[in-house]
Amino acid sequence: MAETIEIEFKNLLTKVEYENLLKTFNVEEKDIVKQSNHYFDTPDFSLKNLGSALRVREKMNGFELTLKQPAAVGLLETTQHLSSNEFEAAIKQQIFPKGIVQERLEQLNIAFNNILYFGFLTTKRAEFPYKEGLLVLDHSFYLEKEDYEIEYEVEDFQTGQLVFQELLKQYEIPIRKTQNKIARFYQQKL
Repeated sequence: MAETIEIEFKNLLTKVEYENLLKTFNVEEKDIVKQSNHYFDTPDFSLKNLGSALRVREKMNGFELTLKQPAAVGLLETTQHLSSNEFEAAIKQQIFPKGIVQERLEQLNIAFNNILYFGFLTTKRAEFPYKEGLLVLDHSFYLEKEDYEIEYEVEDFQTGQLVFQELLKQYEIPIRKTQNKIARFYQQKL
């Protein structure tokens, strides 16, 4: 169980830009991992309306339930690990284990028993250190759509913003208004 502040910058890429960055940073197929994000909200999108999001991330080494909430800078991520049985219960029956995520949801006046499963997004992800942060190249698939994205995760907002802008400029990638994955998923779904 953990609570962390996530500060990241993101930009959608074209397929050509994505492939060029993979080559530039010597990313090989073996460096790319597959993960799926399973998204949840209330029937009336209470979490979305609060600028928050609830997901279960399925990776090769297990499952994580994460609540993302707006913070003064970045997002507050509250995460707890799930067993495979807990994951199945969340997906199939919308039953979640007690823990820190439930506590945070209750603080938002959202009950676990009011949460529904909306679907999933699968990402092929490459990530590696870059300057003062972590550079991430994503190829995502959801609801018969696919997209490409670059993310830069940092601890300091100002430094990260400068480094990210310089990176985009260096590789002649236009700045594009980029929603987070869950927003793109819901936009496609609705």
